[in-house]
Amino acid sequence: MHRAIWLELDENGQFHRDLRELSSEQIKQQLPEGNVTVRVEFSTLNYKDALALTHHAPVVRRWPIVPGIDAAGIIEESDTDTWPVGTRVVINGCGLGENYWGGLAQRVRVKSDWMTAVPANLSNWDAMCLGTAGYTAMLACMCLRDQGVKPEHGEVLVTGATGGVGSISVWILAQWGYPVVALTGKTEHETYLQQLGAQRVMARADLSQAGKPLQKEYWAGAVDSLGSHTLANICAQTRRHGVVAACGLAQGSDLPLTVMPFILRGIRLIGIDSVLCPVAQRRNAWDLLADLKPSNILKSLGQTIGLAESFSAAEQLIRAEVRGRFVVDVNR
Repeated sequence: MHRAIWLELDENGQFHRDLRELSSEQIKQQLPEGNVTVRVEFSTLNYKDALALTHHAPVVRRWPIVPGIDAAGIIEESDTDTWPVGTRVVINGCGLGENYWGGLAQRVRVKSDWMTAVPANLSNWDAMCLGTAGYTAMLACMCLRDQGVKPEHGEVLVTGATGGVGSISVWILAQWGYPVVALTGKTEHETYLQQLGAQRVMARADLSQAGKPLQKEYWAGAVDSLGSHTLANICAQTRRHGVVAACGLAQGSDLPLTVMPFILRGIRLIGIDSVLCPVAQRRNAWDLLADLKPSNILKSLGQTIGLAESFSAAEQLIRAEVRGRFVVDVNR
């Protein structure tokens, strides 16, 4: 028997969720098309997973479904020589947990071009403590660096700094030598953020309300996972020719700003797509994460839970009560 979290809508449109045990035959019938089957060891909970598990927003595109946009495990069956049985792999996004059976299960079947080999110096637990959050954080930090933002240009702001994307972004940018300012609604975690490398901490309330379309210049760059008024204020405060990488909407999907920061200061607002990111860029992001040797810092970021605990953990994520990352041991 194989365990999986199961989400469905009944004929009346009512949402149901439970933890099921499925036979091998049921697994074969239910797993979607793909050419590789992975025996999952760990998954994780991202904000998108929390939305799906609580039915808080229309994340799921196909019902019924097993949620989980991340998975790390070992290839059990493969129809391609490129990915031999026994290879350790990580899968992020690609419609997992939205259109296809996701990672909150003991088995997942995927297309081979969705996978990335887990770098040798990362464990599968490490890969899921990073997960889509860490991989997205790296894509956002790569964006700032590739767009020419350098440490000597000035402070870089990271919002949602105690969350998954935020925490890892603070750590990456600090490792690269940037002076990082962490914006958070949990200022009681200042010591934690300083341990990650933040030089100073700001309260989220400082940027969360409507502001002027053009404000004093502060930031050489920013990584934002909040959207809405916070992102609008960041754009209004970004220095001339600075860069803002947008990768989330925890405050809201609206963006109440004007064109003034763009045409008067030449700032750049760049969206980060972690779901359907090109394979080469995806591999590069994971290699760069591995190069930073994150295993020690991940111990302070991640806590391990079992599949059954995912429901309550998702509620905590929605209420913004979480610091760091949940790693889900699907065999626990």
